[in-house]
Amino acid sequence: MRTWIGLILLTGSHVVSGQASTWIERPAGVVSVGGRSSVSLFNGHEAGGTGLGIGGQFRIRLAERVNTDWFYDYFTAPIGSFAFRQDQHIGWSVLFYLRESNGQRRFLQPYVLAGHCFDYTRQQANGDPGNYAERWSSAVQAGLGTHFNLTDRTDISLVSQYMFHLGTDVHAHEHNGKVEFHKEKGGSLEGHLLVHLSFNYKLFRAW
Repeated sequence: MRTWIGLILLTGSHVVSGQASTWIERPAGVVSVGGRSSVSLFNGHEAGGTGLGIGGQFRIRLAERVNTDWFYDYFTAPIGSFAFRQDQHIGWSVLFYLRESNGQRRFLQPYVLAGHCFDYTRQQANGDPGNYAERWSSAVQAGLGTHFNLTDRTDISLVSQYMFHLGTDVHAHEHNGKVEFHKEKGGSLEGHLLVHLSFNYKLFRAW
């Protein structure tokens, strides 16, 4: 985290005074790629503790104030001291910028976002790969974020969003030293807070 903050501070003065390029003057059609690290805060002990993850994304800019974000994330999180969970997200979000660039590169570029993803969850007993439960679910997410535009082609982005999953309820218990997983019938709603920090690079303009 200190490395990211140092990079922002060192380049901030250069970014503010930088000259605009065609990447800024004509943003529609620009395609970007990036990698990101994430923190996932799950609700409740049974759902899992704080999760850490890595992932990747690419963006396709549709208009001056509208961008799209297509992503994949992989998380791991403990469930007490007896089990752990793995989550994989694949989905998309629409980003709406709160202010226009007016042909100039802004160091801070805040936005709101909303989107959808599919989630695969696997809960497994510690030290016993054969004792596990899994599920697929669908989710929607919404939140706030900002780009720290380091140059015309690079940015660091910070996003905080809340994600709601609708799927089968799976939870774990430890009973007499044995880990047991329960998969309930019907659907359940599970939510968690996600924070992403990413580095992104503009590759080319598609149109």
